[in-house]
Amino acid sequence: MPQIIHEQPEHVEQIEPLLDRCFGPDRFKKTAYKVRENTTPLPELSFVTVEGDKLLATIRYWPIMIGNSTSALLLGPIAVEPDLQGKGIGVGLMRETIKVAIELGHHLIVLVGDPEYYSQFGFQNAAVLGFEMPGPVEERRLLVKECAAGALGNVSGMISGVSDTLSLPGRIASKVETDEMIAGLAAFAPPSDA
Repeated sequence: MPQIIHEQPEHVEQIEPLLDRCFGPDRFKKTAYKVRENTTPLPELSFVTVEGDKLLATIRYWPIMIGNSTSALLLGPIAVEPDLQGKGIGVGLMRETIKVAIELGHHLIVLVGDPEYYSQFGFQNAAVLGFEMPGPVEERRLLVKECAAGALGNVSGMISGVSDTLSLPGRIASKVETDEMIAGLAAFAPPSDA
């Protein structure tokens, strides 16, 4: 039975061939790849669907900024083994990971995809709201989902990748990041009334 789990290091070598099978090598020319160039996917929002040791699907979320002032997530790519598409694996992966993103406190999710498919998850046209990508994207395919009421208010502008993810709202620091933060804290005396 398929299971959705966090992406593990051993999945990485299976993900790229899956993406090639689903999107081909020309995928690197797409504008969404340009946005993701200088950033890394958030580990807490990188999931795979597996059955035993077989990778069936993958999804990743990346930190972005909209208009240099609003942090958000860029969803993608999401890929399901071609011979398993249409069996609900992608829908399940979308629903479950969006729930996690919301639970972690993220307010906006952006993606480039078919509105006919992604509208079922609450995505709407972002281009009409003033969102822009740093390269060619069909306007009808630039989509956004509001995960917190009012999060889209006054948000517009160019979408760019984020390299420093420590300050993102909703971001859960990894153990290494937490250890680094703690090591950088200055020593302080306990309160006098302790």
